Amino acid sequence: MSDVRTFLVVVDETAESRVAMRFAALRATHVGARVTLLHSMPVTEFMEWGGVQELIAAEAKAAAEALLVSVADELFALSGQRPGVIVREGEATATVLAVIAADPSIRALVLGAAVGTVPGPLVSFFAGERAGTLPCLIIIVPGGLDDARLAELA
Repeated sequence: MSDVRTFLVVVDETAESRVAMRFAALRATHVGARVTLLHSMPVTEFMEWGGVQELIAAEAKAAAEALLVSVADELFALSGQRPGVIVREGEATATVLAVIAADPSIRALVLGAAVGTVPGPLVSFFAGERAGTLPCLIIIVPGGLDDARLAELA
């Protein structure tokens, strides 16, 4: 197994994914690890006019890349470290599983849990039926934690 330790953070537009990223950035700094940000885009539905479909797919990819640049800049401001970034098209759980399977340096999957009654589909999936089958830790960060508490916990 590689000496490099990686925290994989799934990033989307939710506030809890930002909290998960901040925790991962702080924790990685403490343990000498790196962070990789992953964004999974839904597959573009087939349309009769291919040009329209290509335009929609290109716009979705540009939006995903802009999101990751923003989050990567925030992570860099917190830790002084540039994260790896991955944009993949596909169903989110399958994408996460494929990325973890392809990278033995991943030591932890870091997910943010939504504040409220349902923690989110990825947290439910990975903390539920997949919890005992992953080759890495699962870290679930409560989405309601403030920066001071994150720093204490990291």
